[in-house]
Formats: sequence, structure tokens, C-alpha cells
Amino acid sequence: MKAISGTNLEQAKSHNRRVVIELIRTHGSLSRAAIARMTALTPQTVSNIVEELERSHLLVAAEAQKLARGQSIIPYTINPRGAYSIGLELGRQRAIGVLTDLSGAVCARIERDVEHPDPQRAMPVLQAIVEELHQAFAFDRSRLLGVGMALPGRYGDGGTTSLSPHSLPGWQGFPVGRELEERVKVPVLVENDATAAAIGERLHGVARGLASFVYLFLAGGGGIGAGMFLDGHLYKGSRNNAGEMGHIIVEPHGKLCSCGKRGCLDRYVSPSVAYEFMGIPNAQELSPDELDALIARSGEGLDAWLDQAVQPLRQTVDFLELAFDPQTVVLGGSISTSLMRRLAERLEPLHLPIDPDQKRTLPRVMIGMTGKDTAILGAAALPIFSETNPRFDVLQKPVG
Repeated sequence: MKAISGTNLEQAKSHNRRVVIELIRTHGSLSRAAIARMTALTPQTVSNIVEELERSHLLVAAEAQKLARGQSIIPYTINPRGAYSIGLELGRQRAIGVLTDLSGAVCARIERDVEHPDPQRAMPVLQAIVEELHQAFAFDRSRLLGVGMALPGRYGDGGTTSLSPHSLPGWQGFPVGRELEERVKVPVLVENDATAAAIGERLHGVARGLASFVYLFLAGGGGIGAGMFLDGHLYKGSRNNAGEMGHIIVEPHGKLCSCGKRGCLDRYVSPSVAYEFMGIPNAQELSPDELDALIARSGEGLDAWLDQAVQPLRQTVDFLELAFDPQTVVLGGSISTSLMRRLAERLEPLHLPIDPDQKRTLPRVMIGMTGKDTAILGAAALPIFSETNPRFDVLQKPVG
């Protein structure tokens, strides 16, 4: 794993601080000397940063370790209780909130029913969930980094919806990020569910520490999106809407899609299509155990969906590898875990790569977070990512 290099430029203190956090998060316990060696920062710069992060409770010193010749070092690790964040998710009939610590562990969870969740009905419920989470778990409120919210669809500046999802009508043009921030009085970050899930996967999942990967998000209610990390950067596109993989054409002149085109990936691989094949119309309302039991008994319906889904997905993986050259493609989403595993098992053999003789340290396709909590755990990761991920953009700004 290649370490991220820091810089000793005065204007890049924020970047250096984040580099140190990221390094310890991905490598585990590290001494100041190891941090300096791996980041190319001066020992004094590392000492200053470590002392600041320790005062801020983000790092904690472990017991000193004796080395040869009587020397000792003090390793530092991330302090899970050093910071907290809240994740929110809004569905067609329910709003959910979780409080997580810096390691991603869920400290508290609250669910509330919301009938017809337009902004007027849903915003007071979301505010109430945030307030209840404050009371549900004892923690230092000054360590709350903020609130993250994941929603299906596209979002512009300030968390304003630019395309209203079919499952959540009434949100077109609504500045959800700004409005919620005014209500809860802490920073609010809004992302589409695929990007939020990719961030969660990089912080806490199988993509931890990877510089380049594509997270293919299969939403349980329908739709396929992608979150992309390229060379350590979260890639969002010129209008923050990169990753609309569900609407690439995989079957020319194929099935009609809701977008108006024919043969889109959504129409063949989307979980909602799978549940139609298996005769499960209310999959979103079932518990994971109930859904898995129905999938196990679906027989021919499941096989028929797999037969039509595997080649389009294989083609999509091939496209992603050719276009972005990622270290791996991660499959995840709010799809049933058992359904994802069945689909992944059928993907082999993948299309032959351009460089078949090149040695790989990772599988070409990996299974990441799946199940109903994928999007909300990704949402909770947004404030943590915003606070701790290295900011390469500050290195491109002129001095002065």
C-alpha cells in the first residue's frame, strides 16, 4: 500500500493533518518516526500534528514499546470516541437515523414512520431524530462532526435536489442540506446514496486504504449508481452527478427504461427487477431474514433473473476497468446480501483484461457492504470523511 505524501508548505497544514489521520486509520498503530518516514514530513511537523490531534482526542497514545538498545517508541491509534457523526436516511414510509463513532460503530439508532414523506412532513421528523440521537447515547456534543444524509437521485450545491427520485416525490429543487442545517444547528452534508456508500466503504469496508476503486451501488428499491475514488480523489464529475451507471446501454434496442432509452443496465440488473422475477413485490418492507427466506425459495425466478443479469453486469465491469483502471470494482448496496452473493458468484469468467499477465494483489470484483443499512452508514461516514480525508485541492492553491 503506497502511503500518501505530505507537504511542508505553510498553507497546507489542514492537508498534512488529514494525511496523518488517514495514514494511521489505514495502517493502524504508528509511531511519530514511522509517520514522518511514510509521509515525507519533517519530524517536527509530525510532532506538532500528533500533539494537536491528541489534544483534540482524535488520536490516543498506546503503551510505550521497548526497542533494541533500550529505546522505546509510543505508537498512536485513532480514538473511536474522539468524534461522532449522525447519518440520516429517508425512505418512502420511514426515516432512520444512526449515531456512529470515529470507527463507524453504531452507538444509537432511531426509526420513525413518515407517511407521504414530502419536505413539509419529513423535515420535522428528521430534526426530531437528530435531537433524539443526542439523548440516546451519552457523548461530548462538541465532538459531533455533523450530519450526513443519503438520498437517491442527483444533488447540486448545498444539497439541493436537481432530479426528484420517483420514490420520493416533492423534493424537486428543495434545498434539503441548507434547510436541515438551519434546524439542527450543525453542519449537514448531502450526497446521493451511491457516493455516500462508496465513502463508507473506503473508511470502514473492503476498500479501506485503496486509492482507486469503483463502488457499484445496487439500490434495493431500484436503480444502479456508482461512487468512484480515482488516485485518492472522490470523483463526482463537473456537475457532481458522475456515476449514473444504471443508464448505460448494455443491450441495444433492448427493454424500455424509465429514462426513455432502451437496453439500460437498470432494466436487467436492478434489484427491483430481480424481485419482480421472483414474485416479491414488497421487498423493501421485509426484514433481511424474511427477504432471504423468500429468495431461497424463489427457484426458477431467481435463476431467470441471474441468466439475464450476469452478462450485462460482466459488460459493465469490463467498461469500468477499461475506462478508469481501478484497483477493484466493489459490488454493494441496499440489495439483499444473499442475492448479491449469488450474482457475484455467476460473474466469473469475467471478460479477459487488456493486460492478462499483470499481477494483481486484489480480486477484480469484491463484495462490499450490502443490506438495508448500507446507505445510512455511508451517510454517517460523510462528516467523518469531510473532516479527515486528505485535501489535495489545497496543494493547488497559490501561496499568499
